[in-house]
Amino acid sequence: MITYHLAAITMAFIIDAIVGDPPKWPHPVKWIGSLIGVLRTKLNNGENKIFKGMLMLLIVLFVVGSATFLIVWLGYMIHPIAGVFAEAVIISTTIAQKSLKEAALEVYHPLKNGDLSGARLKLSYIVGRDTDRLEEQEIVRGTVETVAENTSDGITAPLFWALIGGAPLAMVYRAVNTCDSMVGYKNERYFEFGRASAKLDDILNWIPSRVTSLCMIAVNKPKYMTKRKAWEIVLRDAKKHPSPNSGWGEAAVGSLLGIQLGGINYYQGVVSNRATMGEPITSLENSHIILANKIVTRTVPFFILLLWIGGIIIEMASTWS
Repeated sequence: MITYHLAAITMAFIIDAIVGDPPKWPHPVKWIGSLIGVLRTKLNNGENKIFKGMLMLLIVLFVVGSATFLIVWLGYMIHPIAGVFAEAVIISTTIAQKSLKEAALEVYHPLKNGDLSGARLKLSYIVGRDTDRLEEQEIVRGTVETVAENTSDGITAPLFWALIGGAPLAMVYRAVNTCDSMVGYKNERYFEFGRASAKLDDILNWIPSRVTSLCMIAVNKPKYMTKRKAWEIVLRDAKKHPSPNSGWGEAAVGSLLGIQLGGINYYQGVVSNRATMGEPITSLENSHIILANKIVTRTVPFFILLLWIGGIIIEMASTWS
C-alpha cells in the first residue's frame, strides 16, 4: 500500500505544479473552512471553551477523514489505478507549491517596479501582520518568511502524512492546519477554544518542519558560509521562534541567503518583537524573494525522494517480517 501512496504523492506533486490552485475552482479547504466557520459560531461561547474547541476539532476531523476515506476506498474498489489517481487528486489539493511561489511573485513584481503600495497590498493577502507602512526591506522579509514557513506547512508536511496514511491522512492534516489558522490564536476570543487545534497542529508539524529544514540545507548552497555553519545557525535560531516549528524553515532560509529574518511586526497596531533568524551578512533585497522560491523548488523534490527511500525501506521491512 505504501507503494501506492508514493505513486499518488508523485502524481500529486506533478498535478499541483501544472494546475496549482485556480481561485475559481472548488477546493476542499474552502469546504473545510466553511464547516469550521459554522461550528465556531455555534460552539465558541459560554463556558467549557477548551472542551468545545476539542469537540469542534473532532467533528471536523471525523467528517473530513471519513469522506476522504470513502472516496479513496471506492477508487481502489474499482481498480488500483483508479485508487492511486483518486489519492493523487486529493493530495494535490492539500499542497500549495505553485500557489505559494506565485503569491511571492505577486509581491515581487510591484516591488521590483517601485510600487510599494501595490507590494504592501499583495503582502497583506498572505500575512497576518500590518503591511500598510512597511518599507521595501520589511516587505521582502515578510514575503521570504512566508515562503520559508509554508514550505513545510503547505507542501512537505501533507506529503509526509500522505506517506503514512495516504490521502485521508493528508486531508486530515490539512483540516487540522485549517482549524489552527482559523481558531488557533492566543487572544481573548480563541485562547481556550483554539487550544486543541493549535496543539495538534504543532504535533503534526514537528517532524516535517525539521526534516524540511535539513533538506533545505542539504540541496541548496549557502551564499556566504559552509553547509555546516548554516546548519549550526539553524540549530541555534530555530528554537527562538514562538512556534515550535516555524523557526526551522525561517532559520534555514535565512542562513542559506545570508539574511536576517524576524524582528518587529505589528498586528492591528500592536507591536510583536520576534526573535531574529539567520546572520545579517547582506541587506534584504527584492531578489531574495526569487532566491527563496528557488530554495523551495530544489527542496521539495528532494523531500519526495526521501519519502520514496523511506517508504521502500518500510515496505521491504514489512515483507521480511
